Amino acid sequence: MADIDYTGRVAIVTGAGGGLGKTYAIELAKRGAKVVVNDFGGSRDGTGGGSTMADDVVKEIKDAGGEAVANYDGVHTHEGGANLVKQAIDAFGKVDIVINNAGILRDKSFTKMEENLWDPVIAVHLKGAYNVTQPAFVNMRENGYGRIVMTTSGTGLFGNFGQTNYGAAKLGMVGLQNSLKIEGEKYNIKCNTIAPVAGTRMTEDIMPPEVFEKLNPKYVTPVVLYLASETCQDTGKILCAGAGLVQAAGIFVNEGVFLGPDPSTPEAVAENWSKITDMTNLKQLSNVMDQTVDIMKHYS
Repeated sequence: MADIDYTGRVAIVTGAGGGLGKTYAIELAKRGAKVVVNDFGGSRDGTGGGSTMADDVVKEIKDAGGEAVANYDGVHTHEGGANLVKQAIDAFGKVDIVINNAGILRDKSFTKMEENLWDPVIAVHLKGAYNVTQPAFVNMRENGYGRIVMTTSGTGLFGNFGQTNYGAAKLGMVGLQNSLKIEGEKYNIKCNTIAPVAGTRMTEDIMPPEVFEKLNPKYVTPVVLYLASETCQDTGKILCAGAGLVQAAGIFVNEGVFLGPDPSTPEAVAENWSKITDMTNLKQLSNVMDQTVDIMKHYS
């Protein structure tokens, strides 16, 4: 198989001042991409801000012979996302790749989850993905090419105590992907999602040290680089990656139980509950129309 190369491609990586985003940006640049390194420069909870983190990554890329510019906009605002995409186009002429990696944490149990903890997390993760991807998608559509990578989490896919805000935002990004895969199809715009398990400053005081060491971001980066490449022709996929393991995740339905053409009763649901929830003979649906067709087949 030919080497994956990004020569002539322009990539935006959000939250690229450290951790996973930094490795994405550096490796993309090593393979020829022109990279816009976005980082607000704030702390893990999103407070503060500064230029140092993005500047340091740009310097590392340039010192290695690559091309990159720094961007310090917060993706949580519509203006920040628009300016980030504008900077990419002004500097390099287009946008080919968007990796929505920026994130913050404000953990708290649900009964203590106030708006000042909920809203900023939704804004950075979910709204931030919209703020950056929407103007980039316009440019990609004009150029007939694009690769978009969303970042979900095990918290969004499976749940975690004290992270209702984070989990809601992260699974929301899968929903965003699922519609973008359809809207981008005829423009050669692919949208996939990574669910990384990695040791970064987001997780350094959450994971035991021996686990943290094994979860180096370098194990996630190859998967993201593949999803961001022209080689990747799939869209709408969810990949879990960490410590060398790569898994596909998905949303599936089972065969279900047809309770009849007339409205049923809750007792009928209870009686058939074990069959309704039997997760064998699973199938994956491509869109909401597939779901409707799957339901209506019992009337044909």
